[in-house]
This record gives sequence, structure tokens and C-alpha cells, in this order.
Amino acid sequence: MNTKKIVITGGPGTGKSSIINELIKRGYTCFEEVSRQITLEARKEGIEQLFLTKPLLFSELLLKKRAQQFIDAQHDDSEFVFLDRGIPDIVAYMDYIGDEYPKTFTDACATNIYDYAFILAPWQEIFIGDSERYENFDQAVEIHKNLLNTYKKYDYELRDVPFGSIESRADHIINVVKAL
Repeated sequence: MNTKKIVITGGPGTGKSSIINELIKRGYTCFEEVSRQITLEARKEGIEQLFLTKPLLFSELLLKKRAQQFIDAQHDDSEFVFLDRGIPDIVAYMDYIGDEYPKTFTDACATNIYDYAFILAPWQEIFIGDSERYENFDQAVEIHKNLLNTYKKYDYELRDVPFGSIESRADHIINVVKAL
């Protein structure tokens, strides 16, 4: 079986994790966001916000974990695997902060191609900051622009997910994927 790898991306606080959790609840195979895990592991070592203090190290760790998720998704027996963010998100965030990164980042984007990509637009009404999310809403809007540019640079046709309940957004994604 050729498992379809489907990325759900968007800036911070757009509802990605809530949709992933809904898809899990419905029995779909999903890979959750790994950046929170990296942030929490760094906190145990006394680094409050690894992305802000050592963005390249954070991004290298993230690339390693997202590349592993990509491999795991390829070998999954499910018809669809949904991923909370993809490898191009790393490049988009590094571009957003204006830091340089090695060619391995862009190579990973070019060689690990997802089958479909959905993007969630910034949505002020649901945006909530938390202890792992350092960005405010205006920054989320700028990150969204970088995500659009980065995914387009790698020839993705980004599919918008309309605002609505978590259930209706999950329904939309599933309906689009099944129609493709």
C-alpha cells in the first residue's frame, strides 16, 4: 500500500493539534507535533525556550524528529497518515527569524515530499498563548506568510482549511483527501 502522507500546517495557535487529536479520536494514524517535546526536554536541562536561545540546535533536533516521522509514515499500513507540521515548517521558521541554516535543511524539504498539505490560517478568536508558545498573534500572521512561501517554493498546492468547529475542520480535511 502506498500510504498518503498528509501535512497539516499553519502558524501557531491555528488549531492544528486540535484537529490532529480529532483525527486520532476517529481512528486515523497521526503523528503529533514534536517541537513541544523538544522544548520540554530542553527545559529539564534549564533552557527555557531552546528555539529562541539556540534556534539552529532546536531546528536540527526538529529536523531529525520530523524526518523520522516521514520515514515512519512511509512504512505505515494506513491509507492516510496525518502529520502535525512538516519538514518545510522548519525552513519557514528559520527564515522567519532570519537565521542561516545548512543545506541539509533545504535538501530534506526537496527529498521528503508529502502527498498533500493543508494550511490553517491565523484565527484571532482561537489563538491562545501558552508556556511552549512564545509568539503573539501578529507574529503568527507573519509565520503564516513564511509557511505559504516555503511550501510554495517546494511546489506544494496548499489546501486551505476553513474556520469552523474542530469536527467540521476535520471533516473538511477527510472529505478533500478522499476526493483526491
